Amino acid sequence: MTDPFTPQVLEAAGQRICYAQTGKGPPLILLHGFPQTHAMWRAVAGSLSTDFTVVAPDLRGYGDSGKPEGTDAYSFRHMAEDV
Repeated sequence: MTDPFTPQVLEAAGQRICYAQTGKGPPLILLHGFPQTHAMWRAVAGSLSTDFTVVAPDLRGYGDSGKPEGTDAYSFRHMAEDV
């Protein structure tokens, strides 16, 4: 299976966040669960990219995104700020 995504990196809320993007149109953000990465969306990203700009981040602590210390750094509030 080919990877439809283009890898990207940004700083968000003081964290390095890696994400993948493909397509054109209104943004559609796909979030992975535990213990996945953005790669879990490869199978559907191509179909969705015909109508949307698909953005699939690696949440903090996953994939190539930053891995801050301490359990508080992984709260849903912090991860939502990253997105």
